Amino acid sequence: MMSEGHDHLTALLGRLKLTALRDQLDTLIDEAGRRELTIREALTLFCEREVARRDQRRIEMAFGLARFPFVRDLTGFDFAAQPSLDKGQIREIATGRFIANGEAVLLLGPPGVGKTHLAVALGREAIVAGYSVLFTPATTLVAQLAKAHTEGRLEERLTHYAKPKLLIVDELGYLPFEPDAAHLFFQLVSRRYERGAMLVTSNRAVGEWGTVFGDAVVATAILDRLLHHSHVVTIRGDSYRLREKRRSGLLQRATPVPQPTPV
Repeated sequence: MMSEGHDHLTALLGRLKLTALRDQLDTLIDEAGRRELTIREALTLFCEREVARRDQRRIEMAFGLARFPFVRDLTGFDFAAQPSLDKGQIREIATGRFIANGEAVLLLGPPGVGKTHLAVALGREAIVAGYSVLFTPATTLVAQLAKAHTEGRLEERLTHYAKPKLLIVDELGYLPFEPDAAHLFFQLVSRRYERGAMLVTSNRAVGEWGTVFGDAVVATAILDRLLHHSHVVTIRGDSYRLREKRRSGLLQRATPVPQPTPV
C-alpha cells in the first residue's frame, strides 16, 4: 500500500514537472522528519530544493549558450599582480547594476593582463544573477555581420546580437576593421544603446579607436554611445604570460646596456 502511495505521489510530481522534488523525495521526507519540521516548514524545504535545482539547470544552460572560451571566475583573478586595478570597482561591476541600466564596461590594457579572464568572470556573475549573456571575439562578430550583410540577413544578425542582456566583445583592436565593417559595428552599438549592456575588452586606448575602425568619424560615433553611460577600467600591469615565462627562465627581463667608463 505504501509503495502504491509513493508511486502515485512521484507520478504526480512528475506531471507537475517538480523533478527535483520527485528525485529527492525519500531523502527530503527523511530530512523533514529528522528535523521535526512542521508541514509549512517541510513544504518550504521542498520548494527551496526544487528552486535550487531549476536555478542550477538554468545557469548551466546559460553558460553553454554564452559561448565562453574557458571557465574563469573572480576568485581566480590575481588582483595583487595588477595593483592598478581597483578591486572595489570590479566588485561593483560584478553586481550587474550596469546591465540593468543598459550601460557599457570597457576593459582596456595591453595583452596578457587578464582582460578576457575578467570579461568571462563578469559574464558568469551576470548569468548567476539572472541575465542572458553572449561572448564573442570582435573578429568573429565583425565577420558574421559582414557575411550577413552580403547575404541580405543583416537585420536577422543584428537582432541575434541585440537579444542578450549583456554582449561581451573581446579583443577589439587586435586587428583593424574594414571601413564597411566599422559601419556594421556602429549599427549594432546603436541597436543596443541604452537598451542592452556591452562589455568590451581592448588593447587600444579609446583615442586609438579611429585607427582600429579605419574611420575616425565612425569611431567617434561608436565611442559617443559606449562612453555615454560607461565604466572604464584601465589595467596597466605586466603580462601574466610573460611573467610565467620569466619565472621559468624562458625569458629574461631587459637589463641596461653597460656604458663605457669615461677615461
